[in-house]
Amino acid sequence: MTAWAMDEVIDSPNPAVAEHVRRYLRTDGASGYTEGGMTNLLLTTVGRKSGKLRRTGLFFGFDGDRFVLIASDMNGGPTHPSWYLNLDAHPEVHVQVKGEKFTATARTAVGEEREKLWAMMTSHVPAYDHYQARSTRQIPVVVLEKI
Repeated sequence: MTAWAMDEVIDSPNPAVAEHVRRYLRTDGASGYTEGGMTNLLLTTVGRKSGKLRRTGLFFGFDGDRFVLIASDMNGGPTHPSWYLNLDAHPEVHVQVKGEKFTATARTAVGEEREKLWAMMTSHVPAYDHYQARSTRQIPVVVLEKI
């Protein structure tokens, strides 16, 4: 985890997301943890092409001691978001939830687990069902487990 902190991190190219990340970092989540009606975390991945650290803010849910993310991008767009492609290539990620920072392993939920977690997340963010209906791909459900 120390190596993560020593390397330069590139924040989301989306200006609104980058600003959210800066506020979250500056306040250890006091500003930004709850936003858009959901809990938010910061996810840092290793770029699958560049090898550089990439950080974004994402909605998440809890499933016991695991963290659940929905890999939706552009309101159900045809491609997976970059952060998902990065963690699929390099599943060890860095996470910040409020002031807590830790390393986690990311994996894509499948089958019954995916369906259960999808239902849990759409109960909090019904728009995910609309995104899925518009998309030509199955939107991945990601599980983060602390290392």
